[in-house]
Amino acid sequence: MEKNNKSLDEKEVKNLNSEENLNEDQRVRSLSPGTMVAKRFFRNPLSVAGVVIIVSMFVFAFLGGFVTPYKEDQTFTRVEVTSADYAGATKNKDFRYIQKDGVDFPATGKASIIRAMNNGDTTFEVSGKVYSLTKENDNLYYVSNSKVIAEAISVRGIVRITETDTVKVTDEMKEAYEKAVKNNESSFTVDDVLYTITKVTNNKNEIAMAEPFMMATKKTFNPASSDITLNYDFSYAALLALEDEETSFKVDNTTYKLVPSDESETVYVYRGDELYASISDYTVNVLDVGNFLSIEVKEEVEKAIANRKTEFAVKEGDAEVVYTLTNKNTEYTIKRDAEELRLATYEGPSMEHWLGTDANGMDVLTRLIYGGRVSLLVGFVVVTISTCLGVIFGGIAGYFGGWVDNLIMRIVDIFNCIPSMPLYIILGALMDGMKLDPSLRIFMLMFILGILSWPGIARMVRGQILSLREQEFMIATEATGLRVSRRIFKHLIPNVIPQLIVFATMGLGSAILTEATLSYLGLGVKFPLASWGNIINAVTSVHVMTNYWFIWIPAGILILLTVLGFNFIGDGLRDAFDPKMKR
Repeated sequence: MEKNNKSLDEKEVKNLNSEENLNEDQRVRSLSPGTMVAKRFFRNPLSVAGVVIIVSMFVFAFLGGFVTPYKEDQTFTRVEVTSADYAGATKNKDFRYIQKDGVDFPATGKASIIRAMNNGDTTFEVSGKVYSLTKENDNLYYVSNSKVIAEAISVRGIVRITETDTVKVTDEMKEAYEKAVKNNESSFTVDDVLYTITKVTNNKNEIAMAEPFMMATKKTFNPASSDITLNYDFSYAALLALEDEETSFKVDNTTYKLVPSDESETVYVYRGDELYASISDYTVNVLDVGNFLSIEVKEEVEKAIANRKTEFAVKEGDAEVVYTLTNKNTEYTIKRDAEELRLATYEGPSMEHWLGTDANGMDVLTRLIYGGRVSLLVGFVVVTISTCLGVIFGGIAGYFGGWVDNLIMRIVDIFNCIPSMPLYIILGALMDGMKLDPSLRIFMLMFILGILSWPGIARMVRGQILSLREQEFMIATEATGLRVSRRIFKHLIPNVIPQLIVFATMGLGSAILTEATLSYLGLGVKFPLASWGNIINAVTSVHVMTNYWFIWIPAGILILLTVLGFNFIGDGLRDAFDPKMKR
């Protein structure tokens, strides 16, 4: 009994020793086909590297969106202090017209005024109506409605005035008329009323009462605040007071004081002790009508022009604002520093934006994350569509052969003859013309790429099935009476799956490259949606390429790694499925 037990133990030990002595090939042969493929695949360092790369890309693209605090189309702004054009200034060389409210005067009449000034006329006609022009000095004229009130006839030095209206000609008016005629003047004033003299014949004149309604002046009136409106009556009285060298004038029972500036030609107008307006020889206007330029700033502009300065400062509130002055052909441009809210474009990498911002002020890293989703999705959907179509048409062609095979292969030839890039350009232009939504455009792009890329898979499937359909297991399926669809998709296609997997893996990288190329050319994914291709599309000039590397290099690296990863996986699967490879 002990002898039998001893021999049994020796036998077990021998069996164990024999298992330990199994070589590597014997062990592999004892594994299942799937396990053998997986073992050979993961023995390849490049295959493992490809898996790591692709998994990293998927984690980056599909989980990164939950980590980044920004949205795909979120834009960022920054406050910049820039020296911008703020106002313009020029010395008045042309007349400026101040017209009384409610008086209708044709716009074309200003040309008649200039002509009368040049000719020295005291009257002019516009649209059949006669107006009076009174010259105070070279820089000031009054335009009046003329109303004849009397006729004056002079016979041998005796003047007889005949009234033609309800206005009574007083002795003071008669004396002023005779004095004006003696001095060869064309007008006279009595009680602040202007009268004009028009010669009819050698001894006959017409006396007309002028009612001024417009001034032609080279002076500019500037209100002290934006809520002050300077009307015609105020301007008329102020200019009369300046002409008569008076220090004050009265309008609507309000007295105003005229105070000349000690440092410029500006004259200040005070209402009581409050600055009300200024009268200047310069016109200074802000470019933005919403802004108001104070009298202090305008005077500083005049002083800077007079002293030929290019810069001056004005205290506004608690801050001192610096203005710069540039001159071009007697036209002055005034600039000032202003804070502007602008897009944060082309900002370099920082703690807030790890890869900076792009030309639209969007976070580059966030765009890369969401762009990875689109690029990977396009690759998988395109490969899925092309694989399904290729398996169906290739399986049918390979199994039936004959005219069916010939027909399908001719269709494949037609698709292979289609120039893909011109077709992409035409379809891209059509989608642009139809103004398709960017999201819908992505699906159209995937469908088009899938439709155009199935012929290669169909040829591969057809070739494999042609070699398999004559084998014994297919004769057995035919003998058992299985229907055709079951023979193709249950017994033939599974034998092609290893090659399909390799082909599809290689095609993923190709599809991603095609999408990137089309997006770079503006034919693929459209803004504001992101893809790695249209991110690189931001490189539109050498300046951007050389100075803003953080815009396009990361996207290029991601495309490179993703395509390389799929190629590594494809090579690894091809080697793992190859039965001739060393096990």
